[in-house]
Amino acid sequence: MRGSHLFQPNRALGYVSNHVPPNVRYIDQRRESIIVTCVGRTFHVYGSNSFRLIRAGRIHQENLTALASDGFLTYAAAGSVIYGWRSSVELRKVYRGHTAPVHLLLPFAQHLISIDESSLLKVWIVATAGLYLEIPFAKDEFAISAIVHPASYKNKILLGSGQGGLQLWNLKSSKLVHKFESFDSKVLQLVQAPAIDVIAIGLHNGRIVLLNIKYGEKVLEVHQDWGPVTGISFRTDGYSVMASGSSNGQIVFWDLEEKTILSTLTAHDDSVTGLEFLPNEPLLISSSPDNSLKMWIFDMPDGGARLLRYREGHAASPTCVRYHGASGRNILSSGEDASLRIFSTASETLNCSLGKASYNRKASKKSKKKAEDPFRMPAISYFTSETTRDKEWDSIAALHHGLVQVTTWSFDKRRMGELVLVPEQFQNKSRTDFSVTATCLCLTHCGNFVTIGYSSGHVERFNIQSGAHRATYGAPKAHKEHVRGLASDNLNQMIVSGAADGLLKFWRFKEAYATIVKTPLDTMNLEEPITLLRTHRESAMICAALDNFSVLLVDMDTRVVVRRFEGHRGMVTDVCFSPDSRWLVTAAQDCTIKVWDIPSAYLIDHFRVAQMCTSLSMSPTGDFLATAHVDYRGINLWANKSLFSHVTLRGLKPDSEAPLLDLPTTVGEEPDSAWMKDTAENGDEEMEDLEGELERINLDYRSPPQLSSELITLSDLAASRWQNLLNLDIIKKRNRPRQAPQKPQSAPFFLPTVAGLDLEFDLSRTPDARTGDEQQQRQVLGSDGSHIIETKQLDHLTDFGKLLKAALVTDEYEKAVLHLMKLGPTMIDYEIRHLTPFDGGNGCLSVMGAFMRMIIGMFSARREFELAQSYLSVFLKQHGRTVVENEQLSELLPEIERAQAEGWSVLEDKLLYGLGVVSNLRNYSA
Repeated sequence: MRGSHLFQPNRALGYVSNHVPPNVRYIDQRRESIIVTCVGRTFHVYGSNSFRLIRAGRIHQENLTALASDGFLTYAAAGSVIYGWRSSVELRKVYRGHTAPVHLLLPFAQHLISIDESSLLKVWIVATAGLYLEIPFAKDEFAISAIVHPASYKNKILLGSGQGGLQLWNLKSSKLVHKFESFDSKVLQLVQAPAIDVIAIGLHNGRIVLLNIKYGEKVLEVHQDWGPVTGISFRTDGYSVMASGSSNGQIVFWDLEEKTILSTLTAHDDSVTGLEFLPNEPLLISSSPDNSLKMWIFDMPDGGARLLRYREGHAASPTCVRYHGASGRNILSSGEDASLRIFSTASETLNCSLGKASYNRKASKKSKKKAEDPFRMPAISYFTSETTRDKEWDSIAALHHGLVQVTTWSFDKRRMGELVLVPEQFQNKSRTDFSVTATCLCLTHCGNFVTIGYSSGHVERFNIQSGAHRATYGAPKAHKEHVRGLASDNLNQMIVSGAADGLLKFWRFKEAYATIVKTPLDTMNLEEPITLLRTHRESAMICAALDNFSVLLVDMDTRVVVRRFEGHRGMVTDVCFSPDSRWLVTAAQDCTIKVWDIPSAYLIDHFRVAQMCTSLSMSPTGDFLATAHVDYRGINLWANKSLFSHVTLRGLKPDSEAPLLDLPTTVGEEPDSAWMKDTAENGDEEMEDLEGELERINLDYRSPPQLSSELITLSDLAASRWQNLLNLDIIKKRNRPRQAPQKPQSAPFFLPTVAGLDLEFDLSRTPDARTGDEQQQRQVLGSDGSHIIETKQLDHLTDFGKLLKAALVTDEYEKAVLHLMKLGPTMIDYEIRHLTPFDGGNGCLSVMGAFMRMIIGMFSARREFELAQSYLSVFLKQHGRTVVENEQLSELLPEIERAQAEGWSVLEDKLLYGLGVVSNLRNYSA
């Protein structure tokens, strides 16, 4: 079935962790520990130094049930299949054979141990993905619930069961070594203690036992009062401290020497499923199904821990999402966990929480040590925001489930405001109807006023800066039924209210010298109860969703219905406009999202999702659509394909079947997921072939020096090696010291003497008295043994000149080019300057000709093109007059010009072609 015409799944925001314990290991190359957390069908990798998301894994076919890693691979169990990943994205191994979901993994040297929910233990050979050993257990007698490899116990593992028993097995001999006494409670945790032979055992009844498995004796037994032990870890930085996690989010720190509780910490809102001290550091990593990952540091004066870094998202499904600001980079989201959060589409490090709604923020801060916050308010059901007064005062107003109070929040300060907006008639001192709740609200474009509608039919306006009541609409009230929606125009001239009585009323924003606007300017009867109102202020359009599943568009200026859209089969949950007000996007309880073209009144796109969309918002730039869904904690981004490619739109039948689309994932659109699915269906043979291909990849491959002779190839040298060759004189002059260097004093001339009382010259350093190879000495000394070098034995050419002279015979200049490329700018200038036999040079005309032929060869081969240009420029600058005056050298100039022109024409033609195509497309109009 086809997909959506306009929207493509992009990625999901706000996912951090779930109930699967994270995996922590140290990476030598990064010099930090990495934390691998499970997120649905993929996993995230965070760095411990900054808690930044390093990378995300590939998408699996099923939700991950276990994670583990060794020094080479990261293992992820998805259902009954185990995948071995290298660098999180390169699939190296696949281990198939289980018939039930795998819930425990343990890397064991060159092997991998896996245990599924039917208590079948398998030992795999990591390198070949072959099965080494298989041990079945009777689930009703010994249901494996925990596993650990005791330190220094070769080939042995310790298994814990749901019945409370422990068994020590030798995997090499496949024999049971010892069966320990049962603890009469499910074993949830098995952790190696810093001491040899000691294993920490966490039980479902809250008991923690330190057991010496060598002697079968209990070293220590403690009990925590916060429920089952869901995590255990030990400090390894010199302190005898053990941390234990509980099912209600508490972390308890135990002093093992004193056998007492050091402190307790309310770390999470849900069970602590992951608990790990970093090796030799006072840092603790904790994770929870509340979608959070936290790092605690032990630097408090009393030895306690404080929060150092964290990554978190909503602990429950989002209820309302809205883009904030014109850039389209920030998304405001409220959740069923009573929190309000900011998610950045640019970087997950910019995500932050504005806190949780509280009746008393100061008291809530003091009660953080308690498991439950008695001051927490119900979840935010709807909110609205404006950017005009972000810096001055609160710019967000929020409704809460079942409350008459409206809270304010500050986007700039990232916290809940001090104001709680309640009209006088609904305050406790004068309240008669305690069933009244705030049902809708809107902020004015200026950011000064918030208008609130209530279930009693009242509509009130407040100043959001001071919280003062400013106006009441209707006498005695605006509507007879629940107020379902409010809207205002850009100039604060009009307020529009819609209610369950089907009436849409237009009110003057304020009355002169009065706080009550008694009568509306106009009233429209829409004949059906209004579900919600949304507005596009720039176009003065109001969208009214009705209880009969239809959607109406009303012009605020003319106050008439201009469009009616029908096609949903369930209650409309949210509506939004595109930035240019051309499209209307609607979501309903039938799990469909529809896009309506307002000018043509046609349905142009629709799609269906697995879970109902509860809220949606279009980016101010029009590039993304953000949606929130039932039972999903993240925010889903859908890319607008019309901005990135040509899309042909046509009218669709409103009652036609919408295609089913998968929700976006944290790693974005994943083409490899389909590949993985096909691979799984084709069986093991195709996977083995693919793994063989991966193994045959030549990791030492290096690209050739030149991909094609038809291309211009530049060198890989730094620009400083050739770019300043023509300007060396200027650079030397600029770097010349202000004070001329002083001439050193002449050293006295000494003749060698023999040690003794009488002055006697040392005549032993004569050619006859010297040792060594006589032939070698003659190369340095004269034929008569003197220190005067004979002129006929001198070679005036430099090393570069000698290479050029040798190339005249072989016609191969590659060695000369490589020699020149190894030199610095000053030496290159020196070598080229001394090619001439005149002006103090030590070269010859034939060597100069060889240099010019070398340049011709570089141009013809089209390699090191910029080096050839630079070397030729220096040569002509230094020896241009000599070349012109010498007929033999001047004959080579046309050849150089021809070779240079041929090379440049190739590049010039391609550049001109590209510029012409771009210019033509720029001026093209459809």
